Amino acid sequence: MPRIKRSVPARKRHKKILNMAKGFRMTHRTLFRPANEAILHALEYAYRDRRIRKRDMRKLWIARINAASRSQGMPYNQFMHGLKLAGVNINRKMLADLAVRDAESFSELVAVAKGGPKS
Repeated sequence: MPRIKRSVPARKRHKKILNMAKGFRMTHRTLFRPANEAILHALEYAYRDRRIRKRDMRKLWIARINAASRSQGMPYNQFMHGLKLAGVNINRKMLADLAVRDAESFSELVAVAKGGPKS
């Protein structure tokens, strides 16, 4: 059986990992083995946190909507229920944006959720 020389594929693999490890500290950017472990952890954290970011953003939107609707005299759960009953289909991201940037439109939505005059 012929001898297999691994120099080219190994160098390619090592270079790929070390290029991914740019910006890391100490031997985590210069030596292959620590860099490889650091990259594996970094990729796991990135994968996990892309999902966690979605949860965090939804929590932030709900907190903003709740604060704005309470300032109008209506808690979050009643506000969302009132919007659903009124047939207003607007997502939490847009509601939070309205609460922060356009208070007049948001107060109109609170009126709609209360069952008041619809404009």
